[in-house]
Amino acid sequence: MSSRTSPISRPIKIRRAVARDAKRLTRLVRGSGAYADKYAAAVAGYRVGPDYIEAHRVFAAVGADEHGGRVLGFYSLVLAPPELDLLFVADEAQGRGIGRLLVAHMQSEARAAGIDRVRVVSHPPAEDFYHRVGATRIGTVLANPPAVPWDRPEFEFRIASE
Repeated sequence: MSSRTSPISRPIKIRRAVARDAKRLTRLVRGSGAYADKYAAAVAGYRVGPDYIEAHRVFAAVGADEHGGRVLGFYSLVLAPPELDLLFVADEAQGRGIGRLLVAHMQSEARAAGIDRVRVVSHPPAEDFYHRVGATRIGTVLANPPAVPWDRPEFEFRIASE
């Protein structure tokens, strides 16, 4: 079984991101293989700053048994209006359930905040992922050149109350 399709082999901990994580999260975004080729310009200068981490609910998935807790992925939940703003999993960690863990955690955070729906404007290559983790396609966000020169699928997570 390849590492891209194997289940999580080491314990994963999801913790609140802190300001000192900013550089690691920025590197994860800029180094994402999903943003190669025609998508590269979208993240070339992208920065996840300490101010962003402080303003939103940003959570990191870290290898719990690795020295220093290597960041394997993260997400950002904006509360008003409710939106999953960012969700990234390190290329070498994809296919091991980390994205699914992050989505489940996001749904729990949204539920705790009293939110019943969370919008996602997806990167086109991530569309299948959002279908697999239970998001419903609700539309298309049209291109906005020069910042985003392609249409993007729009999804919604419905957050069930417990």
